Formats: sequence, C-alpha cells, structure tokens
Amino acid sequence: MVMRWEAFLDQVKERGAYGSTEEAERATRTVLALLGAHLVGEVRADLAARLPEDLALVLLSPLQAREPLSPERFVRATAAWIEGATEQTATWDVSAVLSVAAEAAGEELTGRILLQLPAGYDLLFGHPQPA
Repeated sequence: MVMRWEAFLDQVKERGAYGSTEEAERATRTVLALLGAHLVGEVRADLAARLPEDLALVLLSPLQAREPLSPERFVRATAAWIEGATEQTATWDVSAVLSVAAEAAGEELTGRILLQLPAGYDLLFGHPQPA
C-alpha cells in the first residue's frame, strides 16, 4: 500500500523533531534522492511504488552513484546538500527519513534494500541486523 504524502511527511517531521513540514520535506527529498542513486532495478522500483508519487519521482531521478557510499559518507553527502547541516544533524535527518521509508517498504523489501547497500545502513534504517 502506498503511504500518503501527508502521512509520510508527518512521520518524518515527528521523528526528526522538525519545526515545520518544510524542514521535513527538505530532508526527505535530499535523503531519498541520494538513496535512489544507490539502489537499482526492482528494489528501487518496488520502493518507489510504496512512496507517495512526488517522493517516488525523487527516488527514481536519473542520478546514479559512481560508487556505493558507506553510511558515514552517505551522511556527509546529506550534510553537504542541506544548508546549515552538520554531520550530527544529517545523521538525524537520514535516520528520520529512512526509518519512515522502511515502514512504507515493509520488512521484506527493507531487507532487499539493505542487501544492495554497504554494511551499516541497517542502523540508519532503524533495522539493526544480527551480527
């Protein structure tokens, strides 16, 4: 089932403790654009199908990462794209957005997403994997 736009942003706003929906939307668009550059094939399409249409288009943007970013580099890239962000605030942004995306995706798809990403993303998605 596709999560509604307002519901997605409301959850991100709550988890990220943002003062406005605009802040939550900015973080959401940035994180999903970067995530989309790292996912390929059916996994990317399946996640897009569970997101609100506007966010699905962000995820499906034609950007492709040259190399997979470690979780730390993903957070640094997020910080670089969000004006005034630090690595600490970007970690908060990434976790708020990816945990809501994981809920929209469900357990099975979240597992497939994590298989495409370098080790350590499970914590950003709020789904710690057994060692």
